[in-house]
Amino acid sequence: MTYLTLNNVSKHYGDGPDRTEVLKDVNLAVEEGEFVAIVGFSGSGKTTLISAIAGLIAPDSGQILLKGEPITGPGPDRGVVFQSYSLMPWLSAEKNVALSVDQVFPKESRAVRRARVDKAVEMVGLGHARDRKPAELSGGMRQRVAVARALAMSPETLLLDEPLSALDALTRAKLQDEIEAIWESDRKTVILITNDVDEAILLADRIIPLTPAPAATLGPEFRVDIARPRDRAGMNSDPAFTKLRAEITKYLMDVGAQRQAETREMSLPNVTPITQLPSAYKQATKSVVERRYLEFAGVKKIYPTPKGPLTVVDGFDLKMDKGEFVTLIGHSGCGKSTVLSMTAGLNDISAGGIVLDNREVDGAGPERAVVFQAPSLMPWMTAYENVAIGVNEVYPRASRKERREIVEYYLARVGLTEAADRRAEDLSNGMKQRVGIARAFALSPKLLLLDEPFGMLDSLTRWELQEVLMDVWKRTKVTAVCVTHDVDEAILLADKVVMMTNGPNARIGHVMRVDLPRPRSRKALLEHPDYYRYRQTLLDFLEAYEGGATPDPERLATLETTSATLGGESSQKAEAA
Repeated sequence: MTYLTLNNVSKHYGDGPDRTEVLKDVNLAVEEGEFVAIVGFSGSGKTTLISAIAGLIAPDSGQILLKGEPITGPGPDRGVVFQSYSLMPWLSAEKNVALSVDQVFPKESRAVRRARVDKAVEMVGLGHARDRKPAELSGGMRQRVAVARALAMSPETLLLDEPLSALDALTRAKLQDEIEAIWESDRKTVILITNDVDEAILLADRIIPLTPAPAATLGPEFRVDIARPRDRAGMNSDPAFTKLRAEITKYLMDVGAQRQAETREMSLPNVTPITQLPSAYKQATKSVVERRYLEFAGVKKIYPTPKGPLTVVDGFDLKMDKGEFVTLIGHSGCGKSTVLSMTAGLNDISAGGIVLDNREVDGAGPERAVVFQAPSLMPWMTAYENVAIGVNEVYPRASRKERREIVEYYLARVGLTEAADRRAEDLSNGMKQRVGIARAFALSPKLLLLDEPFGMLDSLTRWELQEVLMDVWKRTKVTAVCVTHDVDEAILLADKVVMMTNGPNARIGHVMRVDLPRPRSRKALLEHPDYYRYRQTLLDFLEAYEGGATPDPERLATLETTSATLGGESSQKAEAA
């Protein structure tokens, strides 16, 4: 008998003109002990689906059966971990876990309940922090408490609703390993909701896409026939992994493209597109400097602390030519964003210097445009007004018509022509970030600085905006530096990937030139023979510095040799072509 069954499950919210059909005829069969990953995107109904399985909401129609019996409400047999931690801030990590244990097992002795708590806390590696309150824990540690709380109830089924999406890459990798180890030891039935294809392949037996809302339903399943245990770095060179990854990514991108096409057909504006860069923009970006356009020389950042000076960045040296695109990558705390904020003039430089177009950076300035993880828009202004407010300041000699053309041009480039008159507070996160990108490019900056600009977005929106960024960048060729923790994003965007060592005292550990043809797209990269070799180099570097380790010189020399060989081969191929 199938362990968990969903038969034609549908769910809507609202009534009349406000009615939204979230799920429509969802069918799913899960065997006992199976690990199923459901991949989807923001607004596709993933949380609604997991909440229905948990018994927290009831479907409008259809049935959800557990061991052949209808689910009529929540129960301790289903442990749920959501993206938000939902911890009691006044209780320690241990007591947050004990609170659930006491509720679920009130008849057990205090010693038995204590043993349950201890086992769960140790299982997620929080023995050293059991007495700390949530405010004293990092985001990753708080999520470990949430996982421990679910495990301590000894559920037969573990329901994970994007539990790792808000975490940095290193913390996420560690928790992925812990989730797999827990599953391997207990063989609980697990349903994981995620928007990370790599995470799904690493952990699951089957991967099933959830199509975008409204009326979301499950798409074709992809079976993961890769032997366990799975090594995330080793899988990169596994043909089965690369084939499956390409198939799932292509399916999701095709679904997303179809959704976008349908949306555009419904609201296509009757406007004449601007096909050339406005002359005012071309004039503002002129420079005689081409080589060493941006130069970092011995840049340091030191913060005073009660225990003495703390050197976060220690001797950052880099030279960039005009029009070059560089990505910075490394583990959390390696100083990536610190370097970017010093370049923007938002953070003082403790030692060394930064020179842009023959002028030393000394404070903020409009010639450096910054796109942060959060868009920082004026919520009461429209998309058009948020872009225009900067354009009006930067182009004082341009005519009103020219300034209008600049705003309209960049809103069109990021696909927001039809949303130009909508207030920022009424836009989705993805649309807000599009406005931020349009505003940054419209300022005709000498330097574009991007601090994890897509880090808060789901995979599909992130992929879409990476394509938007590449499309606009190829027209302007503005010099750009982008901080990211996403290996694929780093390769997609960059001419050079700069890998930083762990902090404190972080510096450049390795620079990899990416000799892949432009213009680039995610689909084209997946089919390029060198793509996974670049990816492996980055993964090897991140693994070498995992956990604060300092790699031995021999391992770093191997990385240098691999990267140099790859770049040389790619250059020769490009010249031959």
